[in-house]
This record gives sequence, C-alpha cells and structure tokens, in this order.
Amino acid sequence: MAWSSCLLLWLSLLLSYYYVPLSFARAYWPVGASTRFYHFKVQTLRVTKLCKTNDIVTVNGKFPGPVIYAQEDDRVIVRVTNQTPYNTTIHWHGVRQRLSCWADGPSYITQCPIQAGRSYTYEFTLVQQKGTLLWHAHVSWLRATVHGAIVIYPKTGVPYPFPHPYEEHSLVFAEYWHKDVLQLEEDVMSSGGGAPPADAYLINGSPGPLYNCSATDVYEIAVVPGKTYLLRLVSASLNTEHFFAIADHRLTIVEADGEYTKPLTVDSLMIAPGQTINVLVQADQPIDTYDMAMAPFMSAQNVPFQNTPAVGHFRYSGAVPEAPSRPAEFPAFNDNLTVDFALNNLRSLNETGVPLVVEANLLFTIGLTVEHCHSSYPNASCQGPNGGVFAAAMNSIAFVEPMVSLLQAYYENTNGYYTEDFPGVPLKDYDFVDGAPNDTQSLNGTRVKVLEFGSRVQLVLQNTGTVGTENHPVHLHGYSFHVVGHGTGNYNPVTAKLNLVDPPYMNTIGVPAGGWAAIRFVADNPGVWFMHCHLEVHASWGLAMAFVVKDGNGTMESLPHPPADLPRC
Repeated sequence: MAWSSCLLLWLSLLLSYYYVPLSFARAYWPVGASTRFYHFKVQTLRVTKLCKTNDIVTVNGKFPGPVIYAQEDDRVIVRVTNQTPYNTTIHWHGVRQRLSCWADGPSYITQCPIQAGRSYTYEFTLVQQKGTLLWHAHVSWLRATVHGAIVIYPKTGVPYPFPHPYEEHSLVFAEYWHKDVLQLEEDVMSSGGGAPPADAYLINGSPGPLYNCSATDVYEIAVVPGKTYLLRLVSASLNTEHFFAIADHRLTIVEADGEYTKPLTVDSLMIAPGQTINVLVQADQPIDTYDMAMAPFMSAQNVPFQNTPAVGHFRYSGAVPEAPSRPAEFPAFNDNLTVDFALNNLRSLNETGVPLVVEANLLFTIGLTVEHCHSSYPNASCQGPNGGVFAAAMNSIAFVEPMVSLLQAYYENTNGYYTEDFPGVPLKDYDFVDGAPNDTQSLNGTRVKVLEFGSRVQLVLQNTGTVGTENHPVHLHGYSFHVVGHGTGNYNPVTAKLNLVDPPYMNTIGVPAGGWAAIRFVADNPGVWFMHCHLEVHASWGLAMAFVVKDGNGTMESLPHPPADLPRC
C-alpha cells in the first residue's frame, strides 16, 4: 500500500508538472487562431538592370521577397536559412512582438546574426494587429535587397472599415545600386563622407521606362474602369524618402503603419523608409495609361540624390498599349508643406488608448554631427564637412553596436557590454534648431534607457540643426506609439499643442526638419527595444539607442527564455 500510494503521488505530481505549465502557457502566450509557416532561404540572385548584371542578396530568389500573409492574432513561424557567405537577420518591422523579443531581429540588439550555412526560426503572434507591415534584413545595408511586405487581414467575417476594394496590390519601394551594398556601406563608413545617390528607384523591383535599358522593366496594374483599388505602399528604401502619386488620380489614405486612419484624400503623399501606407484609388478617369510614380523628397540641403523617378503603370482595360502614358505630377523635391499637410491631418480611426498621464517624460535630440578627422590621409578618409567625419547622435551620444546581443547580455546579466545611463534629457542645452554648441563632438557608447514595466512614456524627439536640418524617420521596435504632437522650432511644453483624442498610432515617425515630434506609449512589453533613424546611413553613423523594459509581476509580464536555436556571436 505504501508503494502504491507513493506511485499515485508520483503520478499526480508528474501530471501536475505537465498540466500546470500547459494552462499557464495558454494564459501567458498569446495564441493565434491559426499558424502560418514560411521558409526563407537567403540566397544570392543574378539580376540584370540598367544595362548591367549584378549579384544581389534576396530571399527565395525573389526581389522583392515573398509576402507574409496572415490574419489578426495568427501565429507566424518563419525558418530562415542563410545560404550566403554573409551574416544576416530578419526584422519584422511593425510587429509588436508581444512577449517575443527574441524574434525581433536587429543584429547585435536582440540576436547575433545568422551565420553562413546556419538557420534560425522566428516565432511571433500578431496580437491585435492587422494591416500592412514589412520585413527586411537588419544587418549592415542588406535591407536594400532583402525585404518584402507583410499583409495581415482582419479576422474572418470582420470587414474593412471602408468599401471593400475590387482588388488589392502591394507596391514595395526600394533603391538600387550597381555596387554591392556591403561594399557600399564599407566605402561610406571608411570615407567619413555621405552616401552616394542610388542608381535607380524601384517599384516592385522595376525602375520603369525613364532609366537606361529599362523600357520594358515596368511594374503595371491592370484596372477596370469604375472600380476601386486598395494599394498597400511599403517603403523599404535605404537612404531616401519619397513622394508617391498617380497621374490624374487622388489617393485616400485609410491606414498608416498597420493602423486604420480616418480617410484623408491627397494628390500625393510622402512615405519614408520603414513606413507603410494603404490608399484607396478610384479608377474614375478616361480610359488610358497613367503613371504611378515615386520621386525623391529631400529635406536636407546640399545632399546629392537620384532625381529620376521610378515609374509604374496604372493601365485601364481598353487603353492603347503603344500610346504614351500620362505623367504624374509631384511637389518640389524639398516641399515640406506637402509632408506637413498629411502629418497635420492624419487621425486614428478608432480609440487607441492614449496615455493621459505620463510617468517618464523624455526629450531626445536627434541629428548629425561632424567629428574631428584623425586620419593620416584626410583627403581620402575624412570627406565630411570642413574635412571632418560625419556622425549622428541622440542626446549627443552616438550608438556603438556591441559585440554580442544586448538582449542576451541583459537576460544573462552579463556586465561590460552596455551601460544603463542613456540620458533622458539632452546633455547640452542650446538653441537646438538654429544654434550649435561650441563643441559638436558626440560621445560614443552603447547606452540604454531603462523603463519600469507599465510606465507611461512621453518622448519628444527634437531635430537639431548642428549640420543642417532634415526629416528623420525614427522607428521604435516592439511598440506602436501615439503621435500626439509635432511642430517647428524648439519644443516648448507650455505652448505645444497635443492631440490626446485621436492621434495616429504609428511605429515610424518622420520628425520634421527643424522641428519636433512627441510620441506616447505604455512600456508594457519586456525586453530590449531598438530605436533608430530608418535612413540607413544615419543609423550607421550612430543615430540610435535602445530601451530596456523591465519585467513586471504578472504572468504575462516577463521576458521568456531564449529559444534553443538562438544564434551565437
């Protein structure tokens, strides 16, 4: 009897061991309605564009890469196998990674890169997310060719909050260089100067007829007169922001960064790297072929850029194939008024829970700086202004990429790789827009800002004019945020007008040239979350930092353990 009692006790303990964590897991992990499986093979692909043949890095031999399709609350599992000689990672841009920080993807922030011949499986749940997002490489400058769209449909039976379109099309915008982009990055960083202009802009991998040898390399949408089309616009561009327009057609914005907006109709719009915008277009014009084109928006002065737009065709059925297309019209390349109009008038469609009370009140300056030249050959390696070296910083600190994953160092409590002293306010007080400190040198370091779990954060991003002003698209990983205000000049908390009712809910905000933007979010997702300018050259120069969000006390408030196949440095 004693032996059988011990056996029963052992079995009950064994059952409780398996049963309790299972029910705990159901409460702890968000579980989607279904699971979507993908296998991404990172490969080199030989392509011929603009009269030249080059090898580029792609996923599954596609450029742009495959679309991730899912529904709200679905679980997504993507096995990434690196078949190239280069390090790689994939970032799921805009996915809020609820309790899945290990799957976020930025190299040396949440993981070490996937080395040649190795694999890593990303797993995350699209908790209360729908709309258009994007995925892209997040190591070196591989995003230039390793990117694609994420399309998240509403739950079955849930309609769009606008008339259902006749068709949907994803348009992925990119920049293209003949030079290998890894070599391009190395050349830029070693020179100390700026990035060269792209050789072309691309719409779904096609430059359109305005470039050499590209008369037939044109992306086209065949449209039926009288129908309405939903265009999912995705900017995977590296270093340039763009205007988008369709000749003689108006665009009605209905979603930005994967969140519905109140309809806003415009003639053209600006989309920055990392942003996604959904627009409705009515085919209500005479039967013909119309250009849909992307042209550069350049807010910085004296910066060279590719001025030839990429062109696709919005072709009505019945249009004469040989007839010339109608050209799209754009604002001037530096027209900030068009950009400001959309930012001023964009509103969330639904209540998104804006924090009305703030516990953490932060102010970060963002902008470029010029460092002293320390080279023996300044003409060759110090090509920044006045013979210096370009750099960039937040609160006068240029981010230095660590040699290990920050998330792993934080999780394992390993000292020596970062410090927890990123300042919550600028180190130097001066006229941020129209003045400059006597010493423009920034500090270099891997510093993080620690946030308590559940803290309500207001962060003001203040543009600086140390090396001229320009629009900076700043992206926060792991969160969407409420864009509660923006303006020109220096932020003044007394006079700043904030929208705490229906601000847009975004993950990438273009901080106005010579101005500021205020965002709010609740730090309720534990982990290490990167924040950086999405102009790749600026991020490489140091325009970045990271937040550490501490664990809470509840069952859904702690960072899980790392997956078994997490890449090692």
